[in-house]
Amino acid sequence: MVKKPARQHADPGMTTRLLVRDIMNSPVVSAAPSDSIQKIAKIMKEEKIGSIIVMDKDKPVGLVTDFDIVVNGVADDIKPSEVKASDVMNEIQTIESEESITEAARLLRKHNIKRLGVVYKNRLVGVVSASDVIAVTPELVDVVSEKAAIIRGELGLGKSSGKISGFCDECGEWSDLLQYEDGRFICNECLSEAPSSTE
Repeated sequence: MVKKPARQHADPGMTTRLLVRDIMNSPVVSAAPSDSIQKIAKIMKEEKIGSIIVMDKDKPVGLVTDFDIVVNGVADDIKPSEVKASDVMNEIQTIESEESITEAARLLRKHNIKRLGVVYKNRLVGVVSASDVIAVTPELVDVVSEKAAIIRGELGLGKSSGKISGFCDECGEWSDLLQYEDGRFICNECLSEAPSSTE
């Protein structure tokens, strides 16, 4: 389990102040490393969820998603009852329950994943997904769409224009004044610290 300590996130311009604990799914639905993906699939169906936390003696050791079951079982034509959770599970990335949802969004993007385990007092207490974050922060969707349009050149923004809100590609912090520079989105602070191209 990869644990990330809580820290103050610099997002003064965000309109939403929800914490991860406010949107997480709890209690944790889990399975054992020795459980088959067939059993896990049945649990997912009953609980109407898309992932299961793999626990070994009350310690989270991995995450199995519906995607893992399809790719590592069905796609390879392996009998689901013969594939164990430990064979297909992925490392679980975690976030503290007191973190902001903007930090959750940053971690999801950074690790290119769809779910984070939520930790409170060193104990896994829930799961937060990308869809949970998007459901309460539709403005993040607008940010991603606007950034994608800038990259594709659809908005006709030049190098010195196009300031938008989002996460800085240099420091990872939220900024309402990102500048599009050389294919990256950089906040004013990182821009001021960058060495001049004329030096």
